[in-house]
Amino acid sequence: MKWNSLSRAATLLYVATFVSLCCAQEPGAYRLTLREAIDKGLQANLSVLIANTRVQELEGTRIRRLSSLLPRVRTQSYASLQNRNLRAFGISFPGTPEVVGPFSNYDFRVYADQNVLDLQSYRNWKAAGMLADSGKLDYQNARDLVIRSIAGLYLSGQAAAARVDAAKSRMTASDALYRLAKDRHDTGVATGVDLLRAQVELANDKQALLVAENQYKQVLLSLARNIGMNPRAPIELAEPLTYQPLNRPEIESSISSALLSRSDYLSLAIQRRSLAEQERANHARWYPRISVNGNYGGLGRSIGSVQATGLIQGTVDFTIFDRDRSGEAQEVAARLRRVDDQINDLRRGIDEEIREAMLNLESTEEQVQVAQEGQDLAQRELQLAQDRFESGVANNVEVVTAQDSLARAQENYILAVSSHTDARFSLSRALGGTELSISNYLNKP
Repeated sequence: MKWNSLSRAATLLYVATFVSLCCAQEPGAYRLTLREAIDKGLQANLSVLIANTRVQELEGTRIRRLSSLLPRVRTQSYASLQNRNLRAFGISFPGTPEVVGPFSNYDFRVYADQNVLDLQSYRNWKAAGMLADSGKLDYQNARDLVIRSIAGLYLSGQAAAARVDAAKSRMTASDALYRLAKDRHDTGVATGVDLLRAQVELANDKQALLVAENQYKQVLLSLARNIGMNPRAPIELAEPLTYQPLNRPEIESSISSALLSRSDYLSLAIQRRSLAEQERANHARWYPRISVNGNYGGLGRSIGSVQATGLIQGTVDFTIFDRDRSGEAQEVAARLRRVDDQINDLRRGIDEEIREAMLNLESTEEQVQVAQEGQDLAQRELQLAQDRFESGVANNVEVVTAQDSLARAQENYILAVSSHTDARFSLSRALGGTELSISNYLNKP
């Protein structure tokens, strides 16, 4: 039997068996694309959900701060029946009863208050509005981080699937080698050592395939968990691991634009502005507050005798001594210094992330080329070794050695392509606006 015909027959047999097993074990497996995985992750990820509630909480705080600048209106009504001890109030005249009453009174009234000048409340309202804007940016940053995480998980699944495919191809080749060695041994051409060596190689490749398939299933479980899918639902990745070169942007301009696009950096900048407003609000505690309040309603001894009455008055409130103000000023100043340190550190971190992603892209592009060449050479080496063994020129030691070399070359190629794709995702995250720009960094079909 010729090696090529035997190899093709064994390959077809293995593929048919594998397809039948897959269909029997996982009927209707959902084919998941990377874009679908990202969309599902944004809908189900806990950090995104928590960040969204934080936005709603900060918006509620802003509304509460605004309420101190708006009119407050309330109504109150009461009816009472009482008597009075005049002697207890120092009223005692001859012929005057000690206790008077009972008598009743009725009051129906509307009260209104309005701050005319309150700089502290005004500054606190502006600070709360800025914090609400910062919360929205934090929410967007959480979404960007989830996109980066889901893309990394999907990439791990693609790499695991590629390792499964490579393990299958090696097992197919080992099975063909075993069959050829057995045929040659049965005809007295090959030795028992050749047959045993082929059996050992086939067993090793079967073990490697089992390990690869288990790792692939584990990655799919983790991916399903992070995108909110039922772990029991069978899924498979619709997009294989592929290499696509990327036009790298210019570093310096990328760093400048990233500072205008990164949600985490912009959030810290707005937080600093909010703290500056809080600092102004602290200073405004020394300024007078002017307010107007009043009421209008009816008051009488009985419902029929109720007469309209009202009151309007202005109030000037000026703080003379307030020790709490100095403590608050110290708190705000410390927060400002902390945010400044965070901004400076993040600015350096963005610079580092972009430069690192660029270096990784450049390096992995070269690694992919070298790994591709190594894989082609290893494939040629295996073919030559197979021909030599089939012709009886050599034993199958060369074939086994060539198979091991091909396995290393395949793993090198998978690592190189995975690293390049991961560098693409890292660059998208480092530049900011990940949710809007991620499509430019996904592998196109």
